[in-house]
Amino acid sequence: MPRILLAEDDNDMRRFLAKALENAGHDVVSFDNGRSAYERLREEPFSLLLTDIVMPEMDGIELARRATELDPDLKVMFITGFAAVALNPESDAPKDAKVLSKPFHLKDLVQEVERMLAA
Repeated sequence: MPRILLAEDDNDMRRFLAKALENAGHDVVSFDNGRSAYERLREEPFSLLLTDIVMPEMDGIELARRATELDPDLKVMFITGFAAVALNPESDAPKDAKVLSKPFHLKDLVQEVERMLAA
């Protein structure tokens, strides 16, 4: 089963997203900051990194950059209210990362996650 690492600093949003993905049959491990998520990525493999961009300690772009250095096959999806930040070519975000702008419907998130995992 593909494993998803979720990094989202908003507690309610993190629980909401994790529950929706788990209800769709995914194995989700979640963290409230990029640094903790990165430490977990160093310990075990994941199929998809689902991360907010704006977070304390390590932002989502830095997390994604470091994570894909560890595992070049890791798929990355950003969830953010600041899509322009991720799409900025100078941001160092992984080039094939998907960006889902807040607000979004949970079914759209689940569909995008499943599409990425199937690719």
